[in-house]
Amino acid sequence: MRVALISTYELGRQPFGLASPAGWLAARGHEAICVDLCVERLPLEVIQGADLVAFYLPMHTATRLAVKAIERVREVNPAVPLCCYGLYAPLNAAYLRKLGVETILGGEFETGLAQAVERLERGGGSQIEPLVSLERQQFVIPDRSSLPGLETYAKLRVNGGARTAGYTEASRGCKHRCRHCPVVPVYNGQFRVVQPEIVLEDMRRQVAAGASHITFGDPDFFNGPAHAMRIVEALHQEFPLLTYDATIKIEHLRKHRDLLPALQRTGCMFVTSAVESVDDAVLEKLEKGHTRRDFMEVAGEFRRLGMTLAPTFIPFTPWTTVESYRDLLEVLAGLELIENVGPIQLALRLLIVSGSRLLELEEVRAVVSSYDEAALLYRWSHREPEVDALAARAMKCAVSKGSRRELFASFWELVHEARFHEPVDLIPRAAIPYMDEPWYC
Repeated sequence: MRVALISTYELGRQPFGLASPAGWLAARGHEAICVDLCVERLPLEVIQGADLVAFYLPMHTATRLAVKAIERVREVNPAVPLCCYGLYAPLNAAYLRKLGVETILGGEFETGLAQAVERLERGGGSQIEPLVSLERQQFVIPDRSSLPGLETYAKLRVNGGARTAGYTEASRGCKHRCRHCPVVPVYNGQFRVVQPEIVLEDMRRQVAAGASHITFGDPDFFNGPAHAMRIVEALHQEFPLLTYDATIKIEHLRKHRDLLPALQRTGCMFVTSAVESVDDAVLEKLEKGHTRRDFMEVAGEFRRLGMTLAPTFIPFTPWTTVESYRDLLEVLAGLELIENVGPIQLALRLLIVSGSRLLELEEVRAVVSSYDEAALLYRWSHREPEVDALAARAMKCAVSKGSRRELFASFWELVHEARFHEPVDLIPRAAIPYMDEPWYC
């Protein structure tokens, strides 16, 4: 069978979600061709010759873009079977089936995808593979051979230079059930690991392909801290100059703060953490598992160790006020984190997807108007129109040109009468490492 695996968007990274199933299919004697529409055009000859076209849907933006790509694939090869897999596939199963997608796979999708290919090879029939599988899999080495080279993807920017970055995953899912998180409706508090030997071999091959930095894309790298540290210790021993970044909850950074020096020693350039809010009432509603004080203490610990924390936020929720937005900006300025926060993080609006635990809250249901199937979300409006207007102005600021300092000043002036006067002792931008693709869903 000839299978086209298509990714539409994954934060500027070379998609593990294509390379991993490509390895599974190749091991079973199938031909898998990876297509990343972020960096290349849809190859019509591949679509015309495919026995199956499978779209990887790891996030909201990727799914929206895939809808248009599905339409184009149907034009080129009307008879080809379609599959969608990844986190957002089961969340939007009904809509995807309306678009003609026959096979939908969520959770640990590699086994199901291989089984679907074999089902089609035998003559087809309706999907018999589970919509969501949390089966523990024995992974195989990802096959990145048909993907564009790492040099075409997002770079690590540090000290005025750029480094080629690779991307891998050491685990999926999450042990936690934060109300707003799209992982929860699929994994419901469970996580699954990729075997260390597979992760390490994947990274060896990416280093050989030119990577000097690796991003770990796990929803939370410290869901299994022993697993994570085993990997980075082995990685550092083999490649002492290789650096990496990972995403870790504030709750875990507090609980496992004794591991922070080891992260630093093994080459961790920065840690992304979904702080979401500095309002304790909002954090409680989201069931984030940390408080404002916890965030401040983690920020202080990172500063003491000379490490870089990259917080992310959802500043506009049904509970946001003009005053709370002002407070967020003042906290970031006070913690000297202006340079650490991507501008888009100060403009994002709460995304309510199908199956979201947010809908358990009466106060959320009260502001939701309807489910927009094509937009893949529930529409909602703030009770105070001035907050929605502020969110719109903040988004205009976020997409404007300028440095992080300059754009922060623009956000500041939306809610302060005085202009923002930058402290003279802020760390220069070049000293803060960051990926040059904005982080959002």
